[in-house]
Amino acid sequence: MHALWVWAHPHAASLNGRLREVGISALDATGWSVDEIDLYREGFNPLLVERGEADVRHHQDRLSRADLLVVQFPLWWYSVPAVLKGWIDRVFESGFAFDVPDPETGKPLKYGKGGLAGKRALTVVTAGDRAATLGPRGISGDIEDVLWPLLHGTFWYTGMDPLRPHLITTADEVDASTMAQIEADLRVRLEGVMTERQIDYRPMTEEHYDHTIRLHDSVAPGDEALSAHRQSGSETPG
Repeated sequence: MHALWVWAHPHAASLNGRLREVGISALDATGWSVDEIDLYREGFNPLLVERGEADVRHHQDRLSRADLLVVQFPLWWYSVPAVLKGWIDRVFESGFAFDVPDPETGKPLKYGKGGLAGKRALTVVTAGDRAATLGPRGISGDIEDVLWPLLHGTFWYTGMDPLRPHLITTADEVDASTMAQIEADLRVRLEGVMTERQIDYRPMTEEHYDHTIRLHDSVAPGDEALSAHRQSGSETPG
């Protein structure tokens, strides 16, 4: 199996830097080959000006070869760092990641289908918030809702299987004993990354959505939250 590890943090000597070392080492120890894109150290240009530039094609080739995409970043203002957003803007191009036609209907494949179908996508996220604030009823919102644009609007939209975020909270207060547990948890998570259950987002089919791409009234009746776009209250096998 082959993984592409994309990370965005300005300081290599940081918690994120250590997570990157542990994560890549854990994959390597279980037989993975790993390609790494360090957006800050590589000086990736996040500005989308022209499509199809040479550096974008290179990154697309690297993504195409991956069975697993790991995207690692600190949570800044409830989103990803600008350089990572720019990487997605430039690399996930029309005709490559989306707007890929269905060979049977000619319509664009999306939401569970698309140019990146068959890949799994895991986010490794650090946050200064306490765990409860990024959970159900937390003031910051549940992490899966906070990252909805990435998990559903990017990964699922382009056909990838999104996995629940691997969240490290209280990131500014990590001591040695806490770090040891964080490292162990990440290793365990990566050992089972290809067999764990994906987030069970609904596919864009007539069974779930009407012609306006709105959920049928009979689907998750009374649920006006993002959870309505999941097929159940729990996750289903991917």
